[in-house]
Amino acid sequence: MIEAETLALVFIVIGVIFLITEGLSPGVFLLIPGTVLVILGIIGYVYPDFLYSVWSPVLALLVAVPVTLGTVKMYQILARPEPPTTTIGETLIGKNGIVTVRTDPKNITGKVRIDSDTWSATSSEPIEVGTEITVAESQGVHVKVVRRNQR
Repeated sequence: MIEAETLALVFIVIGVIFLITEGLSPGVFLLIPGTVLVILGIIGYVYPDFLYSVWSPVLALLVAVPVTLGTVKMYQILARPEPPTTTIGETLIGKNGIVTVRTDPKNITGKVRIDSDTWSATSSEPIEVGTEITVAESQGVHVKVVRRNQR
């Protein structure tokens, strides 16, 4: 069996490595096991018989629960989720893009790329793939386009 002092030092070293890793790469959730290992290691080094007692896992649980709750709360505060960015069709009017699938009058099977998004599109005349376009109107979830410089 490993000596209690040696085991305590191993716990401390591994815990500190976990804490440093968490500090360098936040969000990997090594803060919880790192904190538990450091606390168990310190107590085990001061009271060597403690590590091999039935109370060692109980203390680990008593430390892990509040540290886990605190960590989750901390990350909720530090990294608040941002709402997903959305593009409203009306904001596209006047923007330029390029046809990726031929557009035709009377249907929305055409596709155009505007910035980094692809939109279903229609036009008053057929527009071939690769043609530069300008958004003339927004019609719900698709756009009506014209050839660039033809407004």
